[in-house]
Amino acid sequence: MSQLLHQVLDATAARLPEKTALVSGKSRLAFADLVRRSTELSMQLQRAGIRGGDRVVLFMDNGIELVIALYAVLRLGAICVPLNPQTKADKFAAIVVKTRASGLVGQASLAAVWREALSDCDGGCRIFVAGMPTLLETGEEYWDHEAETARGAEAGEVATSFSGDCNHPALISHTSGTTGVPKGVTLSHRNLVSIVATIGDYLGIQEHDVILGALPLSFNYGLTQLLMACATGATLVLERSFAFPVAILQTMAREQVTVLPAVPTMFAMLAPLKDFSAGNLPRLRLMTSASAELMPEQVEILEHRFPAADLFVMYGQTECTRISFMPPDQRALRRGSIGCGLPGQACWLRDESGERLGPGSTGELVVQGDHVMLGYWEDPEATARKIHRDPGDGMATMYTGDLFRSDEHGWLYFLERMDDIIKTRGEKVSPREVEQAILRIPQVSECLVVGVADPLLGQAVKAYVALNCATDLTEREVIRHCLAMLESYMAPKTVAFVDALPHTYNGKVRRHDLP
Repeated sequence: MSQLLHQVLDATAARLPEKTALVSGKSRLAFADLVRRSTELSMQLQRAGIRGGDRVVLFMDNGIELVIALYAVLRLGAICVPLNPQTKADKFAAIVVKTRASGLVGQASLAAVWREALSDCDGGCRIFVAGMPTLLETGEEYWDHEAETARGAEAGEVATSFSGDCNHPALISHTSGTTGVPKGVTLSHRNLVSIVATIGDYLGIQEHDVILGALPLSFNYGLTQLLMACATGATLVLERSFAFPVAILQTMAREQVTVLPAVPTMFAMLAPLKDFSAGNLPRLRLMTSASAELMPEQVEILEHRFPAADLFVMYGQTECTRISFMPPDQRALRRGSIGCGLPGQACWLRDESGERLGPGSTGELVVQGDHVMLGYWEDPEATARKIHRDPGDGMATMYTGDLFRSDEHGWLYFLERMDDIIKTRGEKVSPREVEQAILRIPQVSECLVVGVADPLLGQAVKAYVALNCATDLTEREVIRHCLAMLESYMAPKTVAFVDALPHTYNGKVRRHDLP
């Protein structure tokens, strides 16, 4: 594919200029207006000295301004560095330094964070602020995202339009950091255009669709909803967060949402609400879940509430966005499977020596295709451990670090992050297997199993358990339950009861935040 991300948008705007592209609260923006406003901002950035290849941090809540800014940066051939608006100043500063960002486009209400973060930097970062021009400080430039666009600022008429190589970096997306400091995953225009086309095709996204955009656009799962909408002509309904699910349901009903992308924690927040039903959302035809595992009981609720809607369970990594999906008509036949890979990519399992394995095996998942990242930003050693690029055709092969098994037909079943495997008493323990056993205790709502240093065992199995009701469940009872279901070496040595497990904004458990 030779198109750049903003060229995909421009083609849709030429085809559907007046169709609503974005809804955010009471604001609406047509595709042609999105092209004009992003072009105008790209010219403002260029006048301020932002050039192709520069890194520009985007620090805003989900909203029309963030979308305009993203496409403005892409038009210059600059590289977007979207940060979650919950990012703290210390992490913000580290990312600005690591990426050597030349610019920042942010909303005024988040100014305290970037001002603290940039106070110790060298001052080379140009700052553009959306909203409240009276609150600007020295060195900050106001961006009026609602101003009328200058005449003649059509995308095809301005010198700022980048029309270069589709292998040019488009985005540095930082991983969620559940296992340490987040890495800067560098994705090209080709990476993103390719994977968005694939996802949109297997989901069947059409221009008449209305997609809920409550996932952060700084998160690849959220960003793909925007890119799919701009590629197909669908409308994206943006929500700043998922903190008020009742209000989001009201918005979904009003806007007649047809596609609901979510993570399991979002589905868990919706499930208790009586209006989360086909009666209130009659046009909802499609739900997707990714980022973390969707529990069987959640699947049952969704199938019961929306019997006519398709549910796609998907698996991927930031480094390539998506690797597999489970077709809805196969889910009941292959319980626990995450599918057998995407069309247009190759994937297989390999053993510890790197040998390729056939169906019916267990090993590390390997994936190959146009959607595999360029690499980690300025980290060649980490890149070399993760991907191999064929010297002939340049095709990238990525080692996921995830342990899978496949059945005789090639359907994949996730087992564990290889880094999470616990080695105790000379045996290897899958935390996931222990977690699944503990989750069969009726009083348990969540659990996480980890290995902790032990002078005798090497590592001891420890379980963190959150309960769904007031109960006198004891550590001894949890251990006894595991001993009845698992090999003795797999049973936890200790159990810690917690009110809740800490999660990232995309639904993954923050292991490093556990006591």
